[in-house]
Amino acid sequence: MQESRLKNNELQPTETEPAKPSASQQSGPGKGKGQRQERISLIKQRRRARKAALQVLYEIDCVGHQPRHVLDTRVHNAHLEDEGLRFLRWLVSGVVTNREQLDIMIAKYAPEWPVDQLAVVDRNILRLALFELGSASSDAPEKVIINEAVELAKTFGSDSSPRFVNGVLGTALRNFDQKLFD
Repeated sequence: MQESRLKNNELQPTETEPAKPSASQQSGPGKGKGQRQERISLIKQRRRARKAALQVLYEIDCVGHQPRHVLDTRVHNAHLEDEGLRFLRWLVSGVVTNREQLDIMIAKYAPEWPVDQLAVVDRNILRLALFELGSASSDAPEKVIINEAVELAKTFGSDSSPRFVNGVLGTALRNFDQKLFD
């Protein structure tokens, strides 16, 4: 259906420039330079963790490798600090644990597309984002979660992936009435 960018059975991103922090993330009244740098570092770590989580989930989904083995292998290549590693493990664990419920949600919010026929990249981006949106433990704003998912779709998916992911997540967000995970 849709093409993924593969190389040696690994999902590979296209080259993109890292996103610049928004005005709200830059220093302002009451925010010191150190706090700003910490916030920027956290944002970068979480972005890398989401990317690594997608790669782990992609491999698990495509070839059925054991999640712990894939995650341990990916951790060595992810260049993450402690906070990023915790976030990566939380994302992968949450998606793997709640995969069945996440797939039901995808089927509900994208009824024209059977989950098993979705591109592997799109399916796993949606699983990641829906888990994060539906988790009581999530501390990221909903718009940030959706934006990060769309950026993953731009990097790893087909030309139509960003629009598809944005549409499904927008529909899901409008229909969320409670946190479902954790």
